[in-house]
Amino acid sequence: MTTLSRRRLLTGAAAAAAAGGVFGIGDLARSATSRAADTAGPLRIGYLPITDAAPLLLAHSAALYPAGLVSSAKPVLFRSWASLGEAFVTGKVDVVHLLMPMAVQLRYALGGGVRVLGWNHTNGSALTVAPHIKDLSDLAGTQVAIPFWWSIHNIVLQQLLRAHGLRPVVRRSASRSGRTVELIVMSPSDMVPALANRSIGGYVVADPFNAVAQIKKIGRIHTFLGDVWRDHACCALITRDDVIAQRPNAIQQVTDAVVGAQLLLNTDRVAAAKALGGGHYLPQPVPAVQLALTYPDPPYPLAHPDWQPQRLGFTPFPFAGFTHRLVEAMGETVIDGDRRFLDRLDPARVHADLVDDQFVRSALAAHGGPAAFGLAASLTRKEQVITA
Repeated sequence: MTTLSRRRLLTGAAAAAAAGGVFGIGDLARSATSRAADTAGPLRIGYLPITDAAPLLLAHSAALYPAGLVSSAKPVLFRSWASLGEAFVTGKVDVVHLLMPMAVQLRYALGGGVRVLGWNHTNGSALTVAPHIKDLSDLAGTQVAIPFWWSIHNIVLQQLLRAHGLRPVVRRSASRSGRTVELIVMSPSDMVPALANRSIGGYVVADPFNAVAQIKKIGRIHTFLGDVWRDHACCALITRDDVIAQRPNAIQQVTDAVVGAQLLLNTDRVAAAKALGGGHYLPQPVPAVQLALTYPDPPYPLAHPDWQPQRLGFTPFPFAGFTHRLVEAMGETVIDGDRRFLDRLDPARVHADLVDDQFVRSALAAHGGPAAFGLAASLTRKEQVITA
């Protein structure tokens, strides 16, 4: 296998370029297996500048991490999922918020010891389109940007396109007559200018990039992804097996702090927007961050208003049914890269191997139990996904 082919397994060609990555998948695997955990220094946190990272960031802003637990410097900001993933598996950062499908990919394609501790949030993403796009059928013959191949954004977008008679394609020009839509990977920070100059017909991504497009009047939100998959997890709280083995108390403290920050976010979202936006942690202006955290009922009908799909949720518990359904959906998703690792997976068994929920269960108990987050005491739920 060539170096380029190995790299595409992690990122896809476009994402590898966005990362400036020098590692192929084999190099990453060797780094992941040879890396030794830092058993003494502060834990290093990495994030993308999106509202999905809010619990990790607010925990830092509100000083919820015990002194010396994490680096005294601000968490490390990355501009693309590819660069954050590379830094994580090579040990440059220890705790991150990461796309759930990407966590599956990194664990089973790399064997890098990726472990999900809990959910960072639910919902919080949308399909934003250019002003002239009225119906989904208008996307036929256009390019739509996604942040990463293995993302809930790509998965749900493809479900949405197929439900409306459109076919997603990769590495081939879209055809209006053929009702195809070309998907391309793009860093979230590049999506807004690309939509502004009409080089793409739309993008699907986490906020506040959807809010920014609305505020700047260069695009509009067409569909909140939570209107397709109710309260889906986009990003999870992630660490590695070696960090858990060497520093279980530190991981418990991090989880406690993040769960505490989720409660704060649910209590006062306006205050959180002021603490995070305007360059404090997120480069986007406070009004955009505040809009993303407090969307009112949008000015167009929701398919399932009782789901509150526009509401970015902060609930920490990782439901096994979601992981099962997610792995099944990954098998139905078109990507530009190697997907053979999926052939080895039993969707019913992935959750038990990928997720270590002991820390979040303890954190929930310390913060008022499941009821404090509106969760059932049984900590179970049934997935609700609209595919047609």
